[in-house]
Amino acid sequence: MRQLDGTMQATAPTAATVSNMTASRPTAATGGFATPGAFNTTFQQVQADVAAYIARGDTGARSDAQPSSQAMSLQAMALRNRAGADDGTGIDSAMQQQFLASIKPWAEETAGKLGVSPELVAAHAALESGWGRQPLKNGSANANNLFGVKAGSNWQGEVALASTTEYEHGAMLRKTERFRSYPDTASAFRDYASLLSSNPRYAAALNTGSDARAFASGLAKAGYATDPHYADKLSKVAAQLQRGGGLAGITPTGN
Repeated sequence: MRQLDGTMQATAPTAATVSNMTASRPTAATGGFATPGAFNTTFQQVQADVAAYIARGDTGARSDAQPSSQAMSLQAMALRNRAGADDGTGIDSAMQQQFLASIKPWAEETAGKLGVSPELVAAHAALESGWGRQPLKNGSANANNLFGVKAGSNWQGEVALASTTEYEHGAMLRKTERFRSYPDTASAFRDYASLLSSNPRYAAALNTGSDARAFASGLAKAGYATDPHYADKLSKVAAQLQRGGGLAGITPTGN
């Protein structure tokens, strides 16, 4: 999360994003686990998923999940949902498509302003928001801040306080920071476009077309995030979207 008001202050992706990027998970092709350590990690994650399901009173995140009384236990459903993730974020394909459909018009509009493909903008929103599953909150309301932009001293709008992870001298630190809060998704995308296009530090990221590496490296080198692996993470998500056909075949749901 982000550069704001032209300053050098920036933060890394949310802790949920960082942890999901590094967590071990099942080897989907074989149905097994790569190592005993990976098994232990995944078992602990599944237990956490089960606890979340019970707390919510539902049967899992996947739209095709069946009630445990009919087909499988909560543990089995949690394991299936985690194994079905295809990008290391713990989000299955159906939820990714739903998120992309919800932001498609704004991603396309923003891409035109920045001179990049819509997939790069969508990938950035996906990385920063955990595919929409870790939204910043302004009290009980959604802050609609999909890009993790902080609220600097010049910000005149609403503010949301949130805990985030920053890297300082190679160490990960948890901090509570002030973030911009928007009335809707369109405002978030337009402010993001304004932030990048008005600050010359981000010039290297602009007009990079569909070159995910150039876009991600331009943002990282400009100080958009302090995570030393930020460019790699953003490039990975963008490449995934490009391989999947991008936003062309997705029908927007509107906001």
